[in-house]
Amino acid sequence: MRESGRKQGVASPCAACKLLRRRCAQDCVFAPYFPADEPQKFASVHKVFGASNVNKMLQELPEHQRGDAVSSMVYEANARVRDPVYGCVGAISSLQQQIDSLQAQLAQAQAEVVHMQMRQYSSSVANPNNGNSPENVSKHMMMQSSQTSTRSLFSMEMVVDHANMGESLWSC
Repeated sequence: MRESGRKQGVASPCAACKLLRRRCAQDCVFAPYFPADEPQKFASVHKVFGASNVNKMLQELPEHQRGDAVSSMVYEANARVRDPVYGCVGAISSLQQQIDSLQAQLAQAQAEVVHMQMRQYSSSVANPNNGNSPENVSKHMMMQSSQTSTRSLFSMEMVVDHANMGESLWSC
């Protein structure tokens, strides 16, 4: 059984003390968060922040917040190792670009749906022999629109703005 990154009965040093080549005291601030079996976790944090800074940060925080702080430091350190210039900001920026692209695709799809509904309506109105009166077509479109449209994060203004950006979604 393990407790605080140490084996019971054996004074195994935590990953931090092992890397720093020092004796791991019973009250070691690193031991609960950097177990001996995860040496890379502390190695990356130490490389980016330094052991002294990590020690200061952990000691300044209440114990119930230390676990979250260590998780954040590990994430940031790993991001900095992968991307030394931007770190996790680079990952956030990449995700934001994906969101922007997906929002544009969604806006385009919404505009195409409106365009198709308008074409369907205009063809139904133009052909009165099909038994559809303009009132019935209008009611049908309203019912169909209310059934298929869910509350969206995007307003119709976004669809129109996207269509006005040079993409001719409204032409046949």
